[in-house]
Amino acid sequence: MDPADVLEVIQERLGYSFEDPTHLRDALTHRSFVNEHPDRAPRDNERLEYLGDAILELAASLLLFRRYGAAREGELTRRRADLVCEPALTAIARDLGLDEGLRLGKGEEKSGGRDKPRLLSSTVEAVVAAVHVDGGEARALRVARALLAPHVEELAPGELDYKSRLQEMLQAGGGSPPAYDHVDADGPDHDLLFRVHVVHRGRVIGEGQGRSKLRAEQDAARAALDALDDGSTERGEPPR
Repeated sequence: MDPADVLEVIQERLGYSFEDPTHLRDALTHRSFVNEHPDRAPRDNERLEYLGDAILELAASLLLFRRYGAAREGELTRRRADLVCEPALTAIARDLGLDEGLRLGKGEEKSGGRDKPRLLSSTVEAVVAAVHVDGGEARALRVARALLAPHVEELAPGELDYKSRLQEMLQAGGGSPPAYDHVDADGPDHDLLFRVHVVHRGRVIGEGQGRSKLRAEQDAARAALDALDDGSTERGEPPR
């Protein structure tokens, strides 16, 4: 499909027509593309990801606060984590056709960048921020709510809260809870990538990364659950 047609399809599915399509193109531009084509793309989408993350968190909070009037803070927090987690945003990215619209460098293209959940979920954040830059806060929140609203009822609270699930599994029968070791953080200040180990009985049972410490912990807990479920590691034993 022609790149211009791809942008039209994305805007139609997004329910928003950009006054300046450059903002949408910026949101779809990975840094690998900028590195290879600085003349065609003066900036990547990383700053937009930072802003979009905050907008989606706010939109999710508003949706859930209004929908679940009797829910306590803990349930709302778990529901919000599920609503804006990487798998949920990745599904939204594919629904919008962002995978087709991404501008990637050759190396990232060859490594399957269009199918990488972290890249796709981050692009949703960037697109929402691009709406904010193009049309203002109210329109960005409206778009974000529209993207998230169909998924509000899909999950039980905390279904994707991997930290809670891991703790329940490890403490069943009186076992000890896991601990999270923040290993390091890499990248520019506006887009740090945190790396975390989840530790049980002195052994690393999962590793994760994310653009916040909480997301990195969730990713590490997910990895530990996967390893425990498929038998590749035992409780308290390092993954192999």
